[in-house]
Amino acid sequence: MTRKKYVLVGTGGRCSMYIGALIEEFKDYGELAALCDTNQTRMDYWVKFVRDNGGPAAVKTYKADEFDRMIAEQRPARVIVTSMDRTHHKYICRAMELGCDVISEKPMTVNAVKCQQIIDTVKRTGRDLVVTFNYRYAPRASKCKEILKSGMVGDIASIHFEWLLDTSHGADYFRRWHRDKRNSGGLMVHKATHHFDLINWWLESRPVIVFAMGDLKFYGKENAENRGVTEFYARARGSKIAQKDPFALKVTAQDERLLGLYYNAEHEDNYYRDQSVFGDGISIEDNVGVMVRYANNTVMTYSLNAHSPWEGFRVCFNGTKGRLEFNVVETSYVSGNHQDFNQFGMRELEGDKKNLIPEFIFQAHWGKPQIIEYEQGDKGGHGGGDVRLLNDIFKGGGNDPLGRAAGYIDGVNSILTGIAANKSMATGLPVAVGELVSL
Repeated sequence: MTRKKYVLVGTGGRCSMYIGALIEEFKDYGELAALCDTNQTRMDYWVKFVRDNGGPAAVKTYKADEFDRMIAEQRPARVIVTSMDRTHHKYICRAMELGCDVISEKPMTVNAVKCQQIIDTVKRTGRDLVVTFNYRYAPRASKCKEILKSGMVGDIASIHFEWLLDTSHGADYFRRWHRDKRNSGGLMVHKATHHFDLINWWLESRPVIVFAMGDLKFYGKENAENRGVTEFYARARGSKIAQKDPFALKVTAQDERLLGLYYNAEHEDNYYRDQSVFGDGISIEDNVGVMVRYANNTVMTYSLNAHSPWEGFRVCFNGTKGRLEFNVVETSYVSGNHQDFNQFGMRELEGDKKNLIPEFIFQAHWGKPQIIEYEQGDKGGHGGGDVRLLNDIFKGGGNDPLGRAAGYIDGVNSILTGIAANKSMATGLPVAVGELVSL
């Protein structure tokens, strides 16, 4: 067994899964040597967390402009990228140029220009780039892949995919940096990348034509004004108006992680984690409809709503042998909330809410509906996918007939659906995916 050295860039809430893994379950497989961020307070929070939870006592910290120095001094085997989405390409490419392999949180990047830069750098350097699609590893998603691979449904002619984000999880994208499309690529890139990757993986195909329509219909100040709202606030902290708003993020003294990573770090970068979802400056959509044609000629209709009363998704596969319906109700969460994670950063609540209807229902032509049972395994983040993904990353996946490990081409194909959707919404025209980048 070879114990690899890791450094991590981007120390917001998403990094907790990787830090927790390297100081607990996978500490024999990897050493966390250093952290890199624009904000020293955030890094200091994690250094203390690591030390207090039995990890290395001397994790080094480097500011963002010291990234090259960190690589030179620490000489890591792999760099974990969990920074703001719009900066992923910068750290992915520079790490590979400096001789490191990379693990990147999804989405790999946010637009076609940055995507091409990553493609070219992978080809030039020959380094390995893993993109972390944890939903692939969820037992339910794996079961769907098994059903489709078995041929039970036949050739898939069309798919309808509906994903609902509720007024807690969905609203959270409109409180933080994700609300600016320049940072996140909007929900079509940041969130729906999960969904588009699942379809690519389930179908073993890739998108070729995308058409989309979408708008900001619920969040934002103008929409609230049109509904008769007359009181507004910029952020929840210190606002009497926010105390009456069920959409506001209300942080208490018990929310140790949100305080440590954001409230106590504001003096360095003026980043406010608790912005009003009904404020100005929101440039992402909260309702989107997408149509996609894949290389195997399957057509998907996709719907995303970010202010639903419940959270989850429904996917219906119409095949030459019948119809498979996949129904999931999830428990939402707020990123960085201490109540949603155990002490080592593993999300505990998301994905464990009981369905009111069976998850898998198959009905053959002329046949009766059949409920398909499966072993759900342990609960956890992304429907149990997080811990299985980490096992692949740090221990090595071994034999996996489902092909869940995702390389950079998978990362490219997932974001290109969302990037094409953004372009289509801007132009009103269908977009040929193959014209966005050169593989």
